[in-house]
Amino acid sequence: MEERMLIDRLRTAEHLVIIAGAGLGVDSGLPDFRGNEGFWRAYPALAGAGIDFETMATPACLEQDPRRGWGFYGHRLNLYRKAVPHDGFGILRDFIRQVSGNAFVITSNVDGQFQKAGFCPDSINEDHGSIHYLQCTVPCSNNLWPADGFNPVVDDAVCRLVSDLPHCPRCGALARPNILMFSDSRWVERRQLVQEGRQKEWLAKVRNPLIIEIGAGSSIGSMRALSERLAVQRAGYLIRINPREPEIPAPVHGTGIALGAREALHRLAEHIQ
Repeated sequence: MEERMLIDRLRTAEHLVIIAGAGLGVDSGLPDFRGNEGFWRAYPALAGAGIDFETMATPACLEQDPRRGWGFYGHRLNLYRKAVPHDGFGILRDFIRQVSGNAFVITSNVDGQFQKAGFCPDSINEDHGSIHYLQCTVPCSNNLWPADGFNPVVDDAVCRLVSDLPHCPRCGALARPNILMFSDSRWVERRQLVQEGRQKEWLAKVRNPLIIEIGAGSSIGSMRALSERLAVQRAGYLIRINPREPEIPAPVHGTGIALGAREALHRLAEHIQ
């Protein structure tokens, strides 16, 4: 019965919401920083210092030791620039064509992979910002600027930036990624609020959406909570793709798939065919 419902929803959906967490990028070779072990495998120098992800990803950590902070963010920026979106992104684009473009992407990822994979920028809300934009650490203004001209050189063995630090072109203070960190009161939300406004305008016209949530874990549960809320409030159907946490609580209607992103998306494409 559940499989028939899933196939019917995939074939008849008129509106599609894609909600993505860090698990979507794993098949593109990107880390999901799940737990200290996963984080320290990616950054062994921080393991030696006993620094976990939630400590590292703070404005205070960046400002107290800018070269180590930008060693971490510079490595991530280089990694995301080099990453090639896996073919599951193409399957999602096919799903969007099936609903005649009536779709919106909401993601906690800061990697810019949806834009790189050819999704419409005006239909994406990067809820935690983007590492591909910089802002002032003060901040002296709400100005943002692309990180295109910043090419960090990082000594991965010690997680330290060895090239020049980036600075605010307006006041000269240290620059930082325009992403929402932990314990962060200085994030400039300007760009994200524009995206969120487009999302709210689009959702206001939507009923009975198909919601495909991919790789959103419960450790930072905002994306999962959003999926469930939309499914209830908009009478939607949730497909939750997560190899470790596929469960869907009542009263949400949906199907959980305990697979990685790429494999699960291929299975869904086969169902439609």
